[in-house]
Amino acid sequence: MPHPNDPKLRSFISVDPASDFPIQNLPYGVFSSKDGLAPRVGVAIGDYVLDLWQLAQDCRIDVVEPGVFAAPTLNPFMALGPKVWSNTRARIGELLRHDYPELRDNEKLRRRALVPMADAKLHLPITVAGYTDFYSSKEHATNVGVMFRGKDNALQPNWLHMPIGYNGRASTVVVSGTQVRRPRGQLKPPNVELPSFGACKRLDFELEMGVVVGQPSRMGEMLSEKQAEEMIFGFVLLNDWSARDIQQWEYVPLGPFQAKAFATSISPWIVTREALEPFRVHGPEQNPTPLSYLKQAQPNNYDMQLDVGLRAAQMNEAMRICRTNFKYMYWSSVQQLVHHASSGCAMNIGDLLGSGTISGPEKHQRGSLLEISWNGTEPLELPEGRKRTFLEDGDSLVMRGWCQGDGYRVGFGEVEGSILPAS
Repeated sequence: MPHPNDPKLRSFISVDPASDFPIQNLPYGVFSSKDGLAPRVGVAIGDYVLDLWQLAQDCRIDVVEPGVFAAPTLNPFMALGPKVWSNTRARIGELLRHDYPELRDNEKLRRRALVPMADAKLHLPITVAGYTDFYSSKEHATNVGVMFRGKDNALQPNWLHMPIGYNGRASTVVVSGTQVRRPRGQLKPPNVELPSFGACKRLDFELEMGVVVGQPSRMGEMLSEKQAEEMIFGFVLLNDWSARDIQQWEYVPLGPFQAKAFATSISPWIVTREALEPFRVHGPEQNPTPLSYLKQAQPNNYDMQLDVGLRAAQMNEAMRICRTNFKYMYWSSVQQLVHHASSGCAMNIGDLLGSGTISGPEKHQRGSLLEISWNGTEPLELPEGRKRTFLEDGDSLVMRGWCQGDGYRVGFGEVEGSILPAS
């Protein structure tokens, strides 16, 4: 059987070369459709969702517990472990091959199992057990440090020695398309003596990738590089919405709290670690050399294009405001997971790890409005004379990401969210 990542594979379903969802991808999600059935597990292929519950009912996919595909979340399937993940993906790829007749020539099953993407509603794909956000782009951390502490003190002393992170809120992780209400909080500009309570005035996005943890670790135990890698089920696009003015007042001494607790948006499709395997690359050189538990024996970064579009309420189309790459991240997702568990912290199925804002070395690669507008001093120019330093009510953000193969791309679709006025 050809490997699912074989670039020569073709599906009997026509897939545009520019589509995010060729047979080499097969990302998992949770969907419902007009048939009235409850949300269940599917895989994206071209302009269709392949209903895995229908295939399992017809005994076309052999897993230990066929009912996992009837669940409204991927957590039960992830619990079955990496071997089942890999075997299931290989079997789905086989069923979709252009030269394999089992599904291709079964018209009755095809009608039941292939749902047009336009007729599908996509749901939050996992039950988020816990959410941790990291701060792992050297370019982003340097830009922010220069703004607030000056060039000579841009990076804090600990930043080059470990992945810095904080525990966020799993309760407000939402799927793409969910509208985000402008948060309220305590505000204290530097020139004001006392704080006040009101709507955030400096609302921002953060372009990130999210790691979906598919296997648990035991409390009190550390992880090796290999163990951490095998625990990763896949990746999602992630927008960690940020209230910069609330954060500025609250973050000393314990870091972000309410400024990041109000919403985190993720894409509905989880691209598996296995699908991203051909695009692994070494990350930036780490100097000083990390402590032994954080050393990497293999490349753990990915050559993944990322872009962000901003559409103001009066605009018909989004304008690209950022194009960067996941490969620039100083600390890899594997290192983040290893470090997270290093104290003995137990990791759970469904944990979500945000990469931190992904910025690159060039100005057009800045992954937040804080950087793009340089803390509001260099407004972003939009069509018809519009300008933005931070997000306004009615603005919509669209993030996209993909790895480019030879004649195909492995992509994530998009994560989109628009801003509602404060309540």
